[in-house]
Amino acid sequence: MKTRVVITGMGAITPLGNSLEETWEKLLAGKSGVAQITAFDTEGLATTIGARVANFEPELYIDKKALRRMDPNQRYTIVASQMAYDDAGLDKADLDPDRCGVVFGTGIGGIQTLEDQYQTLLDRGPRRVSPFFIPMMIIDMCAGMTAMRFSFRGPNYTTVSACASSAHAILDSFRIIQRGDADVMITGGSEAAMTKLSMAGFCSAKAMTTRNDEPEKASRPFDRDRDGFVMGEGAGILILESLESAKARGARIYAEVVGAGMTCDAYHMTAPLPDGAGAAKAMLLALKDAGVDPDTVDYINTHGTSTGHGDLSEVKALKTVFGEHVYKLAVNSTKSMLGHLLGAAGGVETTVLAMSIHTGKVHPTINLDNPDEGCDLDFVPEGARELKIRHGITNSFGFGGHNVSIILAAHH
Repeated sequence: MKTRVVITGMGAITPLGNSLEETWEKLLAGKSGVAQITAFDTEGLATTIGARVANFEPELYIDKKALRRMDPNQRYTIVASQMAYDDAGLDKADLDPDRCGVVFGTGIGGIQTLEDQYQTLLDRGPRRVSPFFIPMMIIDMCAGMTAMRFSFRGPNYTTVSACASSAHAILDSFRIIQRGDADVMITGGSEAAMTKLSMAGFCSAKAMTTRNDEPEKASRPFDRDRDGFVMGEGAGILILESLESAKARGARIYAEVVGAGMTCDAYHMTAPLPDGAGAAKAMLLALKDAGVDPDTVDYINTHGTSTGHGDLSEVKALKTVFGEHVYKLAVNSTKSMLGHLLGAAGGVETTVLAMSIHTGKVHPTINLDNPDEGCDLDFVPEGARELKIRHGITNSFGFGGHNVSIILAAHH
């Protein structure tokens, strides 16, 4: 018999706030976290806006010596993980460290460190490259550092699947507990890829919006005037726990993880299948895994990036999976306010789904002034809404054709 898995703690660092609570309040209020980029010179870039983390104070959680040896990606991870750990009410004294693990997702890793150290190499020579360059840059280190912080000796690794990275991490953590290999998992993901090099790359690929004069209106999923995504940064971390463990310590439960599915389009490096078949299959597999009837799903937190092909493909997938019931669903895009957090998107959006189930509220999709042809679903454009959610789905789709769907349920 499979072990039941619940969410008992969450933490987030996002462009809307340095806590999940602040982020959630602003999402419900329909606030945008997109602004002009001032952290580096954007001259020559087609896109000069982004959704950056602001007023972040990692020194409240990490000592200054350790901070100097961390990439921003790692700082976001450690702080959001500590928030989730505290939120869950975990105590080392009550945990078996061999039954606790960490699986994170990130798409790009320590690219700020890579750029900085490459410049040091050019300017000052190889002997001046930091001895901490490699551990600050490599993608697995967020998971390793978090395990060291909490003395978790169970499963530990990092998933890398572009914008599906942290969704894959959550899926894996769910499976690890479900099959009995751990009792507690810290999971989710982080990203700090807003550097000049990565911005230049996405600009050259013509993937990002160029609505630079209206930052707050630039991310507009499902709107006919969208012209690309807005890059974001931050972290979304969850504590997954066996139901037995959570009950034994009287933990508060946000929601239950009941199913997950994953597929690959096997079609194109950056574009999804036009008919959304890969995304639809991931949702169908998740429904089958959960043993859930599609008609009992009330809410979809979409991938919804504000790209031409991506948004239409996802809408087609939803129509394939849900048929006429699709018009009874509340459907929204967190990215309309946070931008696209790349590898961290699935982590943050799973926390949003859990909060929606826990509070009985769904946030709006902002900037949806003129829905594109075929985008005729209930995207919650008018503002936050109260909604009793039986089952909700969050979707994450990544370059390379990676598709992940995760189903959460209200826990009774």
